[in-house]
Formats: sequence, structure tokens, C-alpha cells
Amino acid sequence: MPEAPTSTDAPTSADALQQAMALHQQGQADAAEQLYLQIPEGEPQYADALHLRGLLAAQRREWETAQALIWQAIQRKPDEAMFHNNLGNVCLERGMAHEAGVMYARAIELDGMRLDALSNLGLLLARTGRADEAERLLLHAVELARDNADFRQNLANLYLRQDRLQDALQQCHDGLVRAPRSRTLRSLLVLAYAKAGRIADAQAVLQAWIDSEPDDPYPRHHLAALTGENVPARAGDAYVTEMFDGFAAGFDGKLANLDYQAPQHVATALARLLGSAAPVASLLDAGCGTGLCGPLLAPLAQRITGVDLSEGMLRRAHDRGVYADLFQGELVAFLQSRPLGFDAVTAADTLCYFGALDDFAAAALSALRPGGWLVFTVEALDDAAPEAVQPGCRLQYHGRYSHARGATLAALQRAGLVDAAAEPVFLRKESGQPVQGWLVTARRPA
Repeated sequence: MPEAPTSTDAPTSADALQQAMALHQQGQADAAEQLYLQIPEGEPQYADALHLRGLLAAQRREWETAQALIWQAIQRKPDEAMFHNNLGNVCLERGMAHEAGVMYARAIELDGMRLDALSNLGLLLARTGRADEAERLLLHAVELARDNADFRQNLANLYLRQDRLQDALQQCHDGLVRAPRSRTLRSLLVLAYAKAGRIADAQAVLQAWIDSEPDDPYPRHHLAALTGENVPARAGDAYVTEMFDGFAAGFDGKLANLDYQAPQHVATALARLLGSAAPVASLLDAGCGTGLCGPLLAPLAQRITGVDLSEGMLRRAHDRGVYADLFQGELVAFLQSRPLGFDAVTAADTLCYFGALDDFAAAALSALRPGGWLVFTVEALDDAAPEAVQPGCRLQYHGRYSHARGATLAALQRAGLVDAAAEPVFLRKESGQPVQGWLVTARRPA
């Protein structure tokens, strides 16, 4: 019997990998994963398939799976710098900063031209106080890729934290020559000018920005902060959403390195106020962000709801697994839509994007059940500050509002809240300097 003809068209593992990568790039994650899984373990492409499955898991925010898959890829292909860099990124997402640094350093050992690893390790070192080493790596990245605006802004940020304002300005100017529409470089340039006392220069940058991109909310908000003219009652929804969606990926790590204390202050104060009454039935984490408060509040409430304007932040909050419900929306409107909905409302560093607090206080009162507690933090403004914008708040050049203690308590009392109190607290560091705030508590009458 003659043998059946052998097909020469059967796809190879190399073909399958290329097809899977194309599907991956097109956003067809499930189809790509099925092809990656079809590549046999003995094939040369198997390590790449493991790595790419790890990246798919990371895109789904399945960090433990991503770490395991990329680590398996490294075991089979230990000299691939890209695998080490991407495993470093996953470790950083899991809060494993030391392990991330080891991976980035190994990627650089394997390939000294690996620009993403140079930048990633530089940023990590900068956040952990190793400024000299960070500068060396970031300068090297800039030297290797002078047209890369991201590397310039990373170096400018480092110089700003060190108060090396002229160096920061130089990096911003050099970067903007090559990327004149970079939002981050322009915002850093404005900040550097403002910190240097060159307010007219900062205003000129913002006005040129408005003229070229009139729909961008960032320059209008910061121009109001610098001039004191047309100051909004609170930061606009578009401004807050764009800013925090952009911050979401590395938000927790940035705050950890700023010695961020607001969530602990809020949770500790609420626990003290509730005493033996904890846990309450229902709590709202207002402006929940990535959910840093969630695990601290979990012992104090049977059910925690979160609300935030940023979809990117809410995705991170969801991963914590402590929120019964998460909503995207503006805070005051959300509170108004939930009359008598909560036994407690907390807000850690949320109201620094609000000016006068009367609307918030009235909405919080309406959302609280009788006897329910309101606990929040604001950045502190001296009651006697002559520049203070009535009623006791000021939009600062960095874009956040600070609040006077007396005016804050008065707003709560006008709304009908009782037992209002405010104590001074340390909130975090900014540019190496402590940021002082008020830890505020009040109650709806029983």
C-alpha cells in the first residue's frame, strides 16, 4: 500500500509563536494564549512562550501566575535580559522591591544596553534613597537615548527631589526640544520654575500650553494655582481622572517611598471612635484610589464600598479583595445618591482636591446614618495665613488645596455634624520635606 503523502504545510513552533505574538499585539489574549500553550516543552520557542504567557498574566493582573511563568522562562533561557527586566516589573507590582532590583541588575549585567532595565533600576534606587547610584544609571540611559523623553523626565524628577532645580530645568528643556508636547516634562518644568521662585516663567509655560492645547485641564488648573485667578471650587473631574489614571501603575510604590501615613491615621482614628461598636455594618472609603485604606479598614466594617473618579485606580483597588462594591464617580454626587447609606465615611488624602468643604460636609451628613462617623485628612494651612483664600483654603502651586483648621471645623458644623475635631498629623514627605495635615473627625447626631 503506498504511503500517504506527507504535508509540508504543518505549522512549526516558530510559526505558532509568531501567530500568537501577532494575536497578542492585536489584543486577542485568549487566542494568543491557546497558541502559546501548543508549543511543546522541548522546542526552542518554549521559553519565549512561557515568558509571553507571563506577560499575558500580568496584563490580567494575575501577578503570582505572571511571576511563576516568567521565572520558568528564565530557568530555560537564563541569559535573556528581557526576561529578567520583565520579572523585575512583576516583582515591583507585588511589592517585592528588593527582588525587583536584583532582576533589573541582572538584566543590565546581561545586556548593558538594556535601556528599560537601566531606567527601571534607576527609578527604584531613587525611590529607596540611593540617589547617587540612581543618578548614574539615569544619566547613562539619557546618554544612550538622548531623544527619549521618559528618561529625561525621570532624571528631572530625581533632581527636583534633591532641590537641584537648575539641573531639573536643564533636563526639562533638553527633553522638550525633542518632545515639545510631553505633558510630564511640561508639568515638571512648571514645578521646577515654581520651586525656584520663577513664577512668571512658570505662568508663561502654562499659558503657552493652554494656547496650544485648550482642552487639556492640567495647565488651566495650575495657572489658577499660580495666579490666584479663576480658582475652581475643586479640581475638575477631567484633571483628577487623567492624573490618577496615569499614576495608577506605580502609585503604591511611590507613596510607600514617601512614608505615606494618611491611611494609618484614618484607620486608627476610626477604630478609636468605634471602640467596642466595631465592626459597623457599612463603610464608604471615599476617594479610595488603589485601596491602600481597604485592608486597614477591613476589621472595622462588615461591608466596605469604594468610590473614585479613576478607573485605573479602581482596578487596583479591586485586586485587594476587600471591597464589596467599587464605583466610578464624583465623590459629592455619590454621597448625595446614598442617603443614610453608611455607618462611617473615610477619606484619606482625597479632600486635597477640594477647596471649600461645605458641599462635601453636607453630602457626608446625608450619607451617614444617625451616629455615624466621618474621618478624613487634609493638608494643613495656617489659620493666620494672610494669603488664605476664603473660606480658609488655598490652591497651592503643586495643584492641591490646603485647609485651615478653623475653617474646616466650621464647615462641618454648618452642615450639622457634631463633635468635630482636628489634630495635627504628618501625612508624607514631598521633595524630602514633611507634609503636615489635619486628621479630622465628626459625627452625625444620633
